[in-house]
Amino acid sequence: MSRPKPWEIDDDLWAMIEPLLPVVERRPDHPDRKRLDNRKALQGILFVLSTDIQWEWLPQELGFGSGMT
Repeated sequence: MSRPKPWEIDDDLWAMIEPLLPVVERRPDHPDRKRLDNRKALQGILFVLSTDIQWEWLPQELGFGSGMT
């Protein structure tokens, strides 16, 4: 079995974290702009911290969003 990457959040850990996050309503001035999934955003943060790259260099291919937005 392969070892999980340090930025991957397993389902058990996510079940503990998710209830702690606030519910954010969509902004009426940007109704078409969708927020990045909270789990993906946290994984992006953990990726940046574990690889020591700059936030702006976060690869979009990983699905964590863009570091600039």
